[in-house]
Amino acid sequence: MGLISNGTTLLDAGSISAAKGALTHIKTLTASSSSTLSFVDGASSVVLDGTYKEYIFKFYDIHPSNASTRFQFNGSIDGGSNYNVTKTTSMFIAGHLEADTDTTLTYQTGDDLAQGTGFQDLAAYGDSDSANDSCLAGTLHIFDIANTTFVKHFMARTNYVAHSYYSVDSYAAGYFNTTSALDAFQFKFTSNNIDAGTIKLYGVT
Repeated sequence: MGLISNGTTLLDAGSISAAKGALTHIKTLTASSSSTLSFVDGASSVVLDGTYKEYIFKFYDIHPSNASTRFQFNGSIDGGSNYNVTKTTSMFIAGHLEADTDTTLTYQTGDDLAQGTGFQDLAAYGDSDSANDSCLAGTLHIFDIANTTFVKHFMARTNYVAHSYYSVDSYAAGYFNTTSALDAFQFKFTSNNIDAGTIKLYGVT
């Protein structure tokens, strides 16, 4: 006898069948000495509404124009007119120097926000390096952005080259403390431009 839930067969004769979430590509933005990269619902075929319960941003070869700068993001509830949504967040990192002479595993008290409206760091320790072969890669998940009852949670993980050639694995998470729908997100460095790199936006069905 099979196991059926809500009209869907999950287990039958020893075989498991479960629906799997699929990624739908929505938009790709490529930086070229760009001060910011912004994804705004309804602009340039971008979808950021209740169509999907989860949105994923993927970062490929994000390269700063100058060293000692940090990759960041923020959200908007007014179509990108302002990127200043209140957030409470946490962040920690693991780092390892190429020369194998230093390691670190720390909670980054200077990179979290406590009901702050500023941009949230996605790269922290040592700041990003701007050497020609240095870059950042990673993923940002944001959940249920169109919900008007609950706050909106996010989780991010990035890996990047920091000064003196550290490999830094950064973890950032938190929530946008608003019951308004989020409809735009912006990415930038704390100073100077995004020299190169690609950000892809996906929806999860």
